[in-house]
Amino acid sequence: MCRHLAFLGPEEPLGGVLVEPPHSLYRQSWAPRKQRHGTVNADGFGVGWYAEGDPVPARYRRAGPIWGDQSFADLARVVRSGAFLAAVRDATEGSAAGEAAAAPFAAGRWLFSHNGAVAGWPRSVADLAGSLPPAELLSLEARCDSAFVWALVLDRLRAGDDGGQALADTVAAVAAAAPASRLNLLLTNGETITATAWGDTLWYLAEPGRLPQGLDSARPGGIPIVVASEPYDDDPRWQEVPDRTLLAATRTDVQLTPLKDPRDEMASAPPEEPST
Repeated sequence: MCRHLAFLGPEEPLGGVLVEPPHSLYRQSWAPRKQRHGTVNADGFGVGWYAEGDPVPARYRRAGPIWGDQSFADLARVVRSGAFLAAVRDATEGSAAGEAAAAPFAAGRWLFSHNGAVAGWPRSVADLAGSLPPAELLSLEARCDSAFVWALVLDRLRAGDDGGQALADTVAAVAAAAPASRLNLLLTNGETITATAWGDTLWYLAEPGRLPQGLDSARPGGIPIVVASEPYDDDPRWQEVPDRTLLAATRTDVQLTPLKDPRDEMASAPPEEPST
């Protein structure tokens, strides 16, 4: 299991959102409050952010715990961005370790993170692996379930799906192959945030003036929008996303759409006629 967070809004220091709040993502690496599986997220971390005028994000990732990296503390204090995605990792059993397995994963303008686990990894999704072009399988950044899920999402994005459709179809495919999977996915291109709640907690905050440390939402960039595994403070205006839901956010709006569970569709399907 992991914890992750994505932000859209006025340009702010990374640390103002990721480090300074009382229950920030930084603190969630050793003391998450709402994590249902695992207790410590010390198997790596990463942050990806967008600089003005460049649609391709930068990334900083490491294999160790976020609290042990003094370079990140300096980076978070001075780097400013109006869009970023960060994650702290608790590795799935049977997955590779190392920096390459730490989110966010990236391709072009996209950043991606997976909070959860693919049940029965890797055998449970062997048939899904066959749906990917061989070059995509050989290009997996790491041998872990999150990198594989990202490959499935990216294949759909490259085929022309928008972010919401790519996440929804990927969740449906993986959930059908490995029904006990937890598939909270988080995707951004610097202009939108798309996420799924599937098996673990997901929250969002979209209120004027509701960033920590009095950060100013009146500046250009729209209302601050934060989508996270769990709230970074105790403000009551955090909204929990229902399980089996797709979230789509821009700098001005948040929309929630129920996701279909493939197990429900199978249960409601009429029985096949016996062959003669």
